[in-house]
Amino acid sequence: MLGVVDWNMKFMYVLPGWEGSASDSRVLRGSMRTNRQDAFVVPHGRYYLADAGYTNGPGFLAAFRSNRYHLKEWASSQQQPQNAKKLYNLRTLVLEML
Repeated sequence: MLGVVDWNMKFMYVLPGWEGSASDSRVLRGSMRTNRQDAFVVPHGRYYLADAGYTNGPGFLAAFRSNRYHLKEWASSQQQPQNAKKLYNLRTLVLEML
């Protein structure tokens, strides 16, 4: 299932029916097919935050791969992000949780 929420955590789009083994990117691509009556459309000039299961692309900003970004790991390490990629992942994670 693919679910998209706004800043108020209200669902804007839901696409059920995919097998659990389908990759996140495959489900997203399927939801955006223009021949779908219920296609997911990213408004021009807007971006959605996505986790590392997705890739960066038009309308999507994903976390950097191979840089930890799980909040439990950040909290337990008591360390500050050591480079720009880790800082981006941390801030993206916090925004995703709001």
